Amino acid sequence: MSSDRSLPTGRLGRVVRLAGVGARAGAGLLLSKGDGAADYAAEVLGTLRGLAAKVGQTLSYVDGLVPEAQRETYERALGKLRDATVRSAPEAVRRVVEEELGAPVAELFRSFDEQPFASASIGQVHRALLPDGRAVAVKVQHPGIAGAIESDLQNAGVLEGLVTTLGPKGMNAKAAYDEVAARFREELDYELEAERQSLFARLHAGDPTIRVPAVIRERSSRRVLTSELVEGLSFEAATARTEDERRAWAETLWRFVFKGNLVGAMFNADPHPGNYLFGPDGRVTFLDFGCVQPISDDRLPTARAMHLAALARDERAFAEAAALLLGTHGGEYGTRAVAYSRRCFEPMFGSPFHLTREYTTSLVNDVRALKQSFWAKDKSFVMLPPAMLLLNRLQFGFYSVLARFDVTVDYAAVERAFLHEAGLV
Repeated sequence: MSSDRSLPTGRLGRVVRLAGVGARAGAGLLLSKGDGAADYAAEVLGTLRGLAAKVGQTLSYVDGLVPEAQRETYERALGKLRDATVRSAPEAVRRVVEEELGAPVAELFRSFDEQPFASASIGQVHRALLPDGRAVAVKVQHPGIAGAIESDLQNAGVLEGLVTTLGPKGMNAKAAYDEVAARFREELDYELEAERQSLFARLHAGDPTIRVPAVIRERSSRRVLTSELVEGLSFEAATARTEDERRAWAETLWRFVFKGNLVGAMFNADPHPGNYLFGPDGRVTFLDFGCVQPISDDRLPTARAMHLAALARDERAFAEAAALLLGTHGGEYGTRAVAYSRRCFEPMFGSPFHLTREYTTSLVNDVRALKQSFWAKDKSFVMLPPAMLLLNRLQFGFYSVLARFDVTVDYAAVERAFLHEAGLV
């Protein structure tokens, strides 16, 4: 997956390549048995980059999306996409850097490694030294990636697959597509990402277990983002460490996600394992803030009420808040939707809780089951609010990450501590 290869940007060319790996409706890969088919799918999706690579990344770690019989094969193959999509050519990358930052690379950096140490769906990352000797990571967009993203967004099949993976079919299609498309287009704006990265850094300032790399503003632009260089264990290496280490990291991850939601009114909706680096004493470094979903002022109090009810183990208060957030009005669908939300909060209600892959898979299956209310023409069915789509992406992905740590954690205690610090309990 490391060789340089041109990026297909035309809509037709990308559709043809997706068809070549049996891709149907974006996330609906027609999975074939055998390592060869899985490796080929990873190669094609990695070459396409953009939304195609994001589909592959999601399938590589989110429990419940790939049939159990093929899960291990496809996780191994598609896991390469988390930090090793096909690289863009060095001369093309250099051209982007110089166009964006307005000077030759040799003037901008004391040294710049032309071989990236990571390459993902939107860009690739290079080690460099600033003129003052500071070590930095320079993320550069793949040349042509904006056109590729637009081609995928215009391909109804790709976008429909992403939407129906994240929520039940039958929701407000146009509003849902617009919500997802807006977030993916924002990922092309590194200036916006730099602002959000700084926001998360300020939110978690003073927490020794959460580290957000500092942005180097004078070496950043819309297509180039330079941050301090950080080191740490990969997710795969971290999952092999001691139980105490894994528990500490799980606690940090929970604090980062839900403090962001409930205190900062925003969440990073791309929780894939390549975005974390793990260090001693529970420390986690968080990378990539391109896909951030703000939580609106009218939804934040209800979200907080759900968490406070879970902390108090108040089933009635939780059900009322969940119904309000989902916009349900009773009936069979309302009952099932609230019950699904309640199951998502089991790590809080049942804390200390051992979050497993089987539990996460069951949540994905529950979302699929909610489709039955739509197809049955249940009169109580209501459209899922479009803003909930990326929350499902976070929920499924984040829980899948936690499940790999395979530990029992008092998540309620973690949450109660930061809510108390923020004056919310």
